[in-house]
Amino acid sequence: MNTLETFAHAKINLFLHVTARRPNGYHELDSLAVFAAAADRLRLVPAMAESDGARLSISGPFGAGLEDGPGNLVSRAIDLLRNDAGARGSRVFGIELDKRLPVASGIGGGSADAAAALRLAATAWDMAHVDLTPYAEKLGADVPVCLAQRPARMQGIGEVLTPGPIMPRLSMVLANPGIAVPTPEVFGLWKQSGAAFRDITTLPAEWHDLTAVVDTLRHTTNDLQSVAVARYPVIGTVIEALGAQPGCALARMSGSGATCFGLFATRDAAETAAFHLAREGWWTHAGPLYDPGCDPS
Repeated sequence: MNTLETFAHAKINLFLHVTARRPNGYHELDSLAVFAAAADRLRLVPAMAESDGARLSISGPFGAGLEDGPGNLVSRAIDLLRNDAGARGSRVFGIELDKRLPVASGIGGGSADAAAALRLAATAWDMAHVDLTPYAEKLGADVPVCLAQRPARMQGIGEVLTPGPIMPRLSMVLANPGIAVPTPEVFGLWKQSGAAFRDITTLPAEWHDLTAVVDTLRHTTNDLQSVAVARYPVIGTVIEALGAQPGCALARMSGSGATCFGLFATRDAAETAAFHLAREGWWTHAGPLYDPGCDPS
């Protein structure tokens, strides 16, 4: 087997509304997800012996402390697909995860890694014809949207996906102050706040420029942002700093935090903003929205 490589791009929630709560405790959402250029990298490499197969190794600036055993979402994704791969699943390989996205940061890093592992394993086992969505749904609510890495409307608990509006050219800055924010905690705080459920938002089929994007998004919000900021005030500091950068048209928290994003018309303006924000000691990234049609992997 040849070495295979792909990238797991950061998922950004441009807005996130809580619309209902199921009897099992899960919250239903209405959200628009896009993908940033920032990404982890995964590689499948030939194993020297069967005992080395599907062994996960983790490196990268955010790899320290991550579990590399069977409980890791990447390993779980491989094992799930192997169960249905038949004889093809006997082809063994090692898995290398270069972890470049912050952990527990509201950008779906672990989910994106799991989706990337499914894509790679399907290629390695000649299963390109297989619908990976059912496997993704078993791994987590954010994993299905990370399979295609395209703008998508997320509803239900994340499993109901429809195409998002056609996006214009724009750039994005991501900034994370270096804190891990547990998603269950933030949803618990939202529930305790007594906030009302929201109606489904109407979106256009296409946005022609950044101004049109922002005009729509100003009528939306991230319902989790206020409670996350109350619990972790530095998130509010990041949002304020992003919004103060020249050229930033909108600044908001993604997912349950702590990563925040700013939207910019040009890459130069985004890169300048990221440079200044990095002086605060925060992790930052600047670049255009990810375009799967230009993915070299």
